[in-house]
Amino acid sequence: MSIPYRPFGRTGVKVSALALGTMNFGARANANHDDAVSIIHRALDAGINIVDTADVYSQGESEEIVGKALAVRRDDVFLATKFHGRLGEDVNRFGNSRRWIFREVEASLNRLQTDYIDLYQVHRPEEDTDFDETLGALSDLVHQGKIRYIGTSTFPASQIVEGQWIAERRGRERVVAEQPPYSVLARGIEADVLPTAQRYGLAVIPWSPLAGGWLSGRYRRGGPQPESSRSDRQPGRFDISDAENAAKLEAVEALSVVADQAGISLIDLALGFVLAHPAVTAPIIGPRTTEQLDAQLGAAENPLTPDVLDEIDKIVPPGTTLSRRDVGYTPPALADPAARRR
Repeated sequence: MSIPYRPFGRTGVKVSALALGTMNFGARANANHDDAVSIIHRALDAGINIVDTADVYSQGESEEIVGKALAVRRDDVFLATKFHGRLGEDVNRFGNSRRWIFREVEASLNRLQTDYIDLYQVHRPEEDTDFDETLGALSDLVHQGKIRYIGTSTFPASQIVEGQWIAERRGRERVVAEQPPYSVLARGIEADVLPTAQRYGLAVIPWSPLAGGWLSGRYRRGGPQPESSRSDRQPGRFDISDAENAAKLEAVEALSVVADQAGISLIDLALGFVLAHPAVTAPIIGPRTTEQLDAQLGAAENPLTPDVLDEIDKIVPPGTTLSRRDVGYTPPALADPAARRR
């Protein structure tokens, strides 16, 4: 098994074509620290060199596990984490403010057992915080050597452009990467986010390339409702009786036929599709078990052929997202009636 390496945007760094996501490590899914550390080591041994986590994953426990796993392997890993989500009841223990960033980066460094973070990402936009405030704080952390690069996650194209403008006009460090949701079932970012990333030379590390498990083979027409910790947290996104999810189920059936005809697994089809987009650097795989990791490691070895990609386009047309619940971020202008009517 040989995982290829790709340029991380225009940074000069090379990363594996698959990134290891650790959202499923900790109380949220796999609470066995030794097992999670073993999975991380297995991924590194297979050639993965980019590991992604976030401070809110199991309320910091995921970062602690990653810190344990990388204690003797830190120098060979491109380590990414994120801030923004709420970590406590205090009104200021979340968000994108300078105050919270400076506090939370120290907590993440401590949990990760490292003195620097390669990629520090803004987990979601924050309407109440000037983006220049955020980039100013992150630029200071780059100058202090506590972080190497700045990234965003699930940002609209307009705010990606705004970040580039702020960096140029106000002398801030530039955002070099975006982490958006992207899968065969959620292709909305093809319309503007991915072309914008290409124009600015950003690395793209998509999350949920298996659509939260919909493209793992567990969800099949006529089968029972699969149980998982994720479906417990987000029942609407995984209820197979929901109309939008029913459309996803139909697409999965058709995609399974395409995978069978191509002689590959549905997982390899799903990951191969994301890998095939020229804007994508490395999709993030998020295994909970060793078996799940092993089922995904080979996806980068055999690129999908143009005819297979054409068949996928017939099932889910370019730019189409089948369920609104899979977009990852709804702007307050749409989510909050007061933003439209005040």
